[in-house]
Amino acid sequence: MSQDPTDQPNNEEVAAKKPAKGVYLLPNSFTTASLFSGFYAVVAGMSGDFENAAIAIFISMVLDTLDGRVARLTNTTSKFGAEYDSLADVVAFGVAPALVLFSWSLQSLGNFGWVASFVYVAGGALRLARFNVQLEIADSRYFTGLPIPAAAGVMAGMVWTGVDYGMDGESLSYLVAIVTAALGILMVSNFKYYSFKDLDLKGKVPFVALLAVVLLFAVYSLQPPIMLALTFLGFAVSGPTLWLFKIIK
Repeated sequence: MSQDPTDQPNNEEVAAKKPAKGVYLLPNSFTTASLFSGFYAVVAGMSGDFENAAIAIFISMVLDTLDGRVARLTNTTSKFGAEYDSLADVVAFGVAPALVLFSWSLQSLGNFGWVASFVYVAGGALRLARFNVQLEIADSRYFTGLPIPAAAGVMAGMVWTGVDYGMDGESLSYLVAIVTAALGILMVSNFKYYSFKDLDLKGKVPFVALLAVVLLFAVYSLQPPIMLALTFLGFAVSGPTLWLFKIIK
């Protein structure tokens, strides 16, 4: 008995169902650069070059921001890119800051020091896993828990400020350990953090707004380490602060 030709699958349908091979080069190149910068921070920290290690973490933050923007602008978003980005974030903003802080300050505390570092790394990994799971249902205006790049900004800011002012990391080890562990806890907390995703950066603004941006760059250029540290620290405490205000009201 001859088979009905209509029963045969259409070649175009088969091609449509078959997943396309390969990955998008441009956005994943930025992710790779962010991963490289985070890995360099680890190497620099182990070599005692803590200033460059901290700067490398901030560079990684910039690259991490660009990869998502580039992917959306070029319509090259993919599930592979999202997973790769999360894995790179674990290294650049989780492992790298923890090891740099451990080499600069926490290793003098022995077991307490590496446990504080591990709390930070574990909190960052759990934060990213929860973010990926809740991505489709979460309110895009707010993050649940402190974002791991912001936590890394606090860590890198502490190191850079300490080195810039000639502080001995070992003399600050207990304070650094408390801050490190607290950041890990904040990342897995339910505190809400404003995401700034609803800001309209494409629309027109008054001329004074541009002047304010120029002045902001000027202020940050005077003392980049301490200004960056205070900025990210302020963002880190904004979640608990807003929660406290709601409780008081």
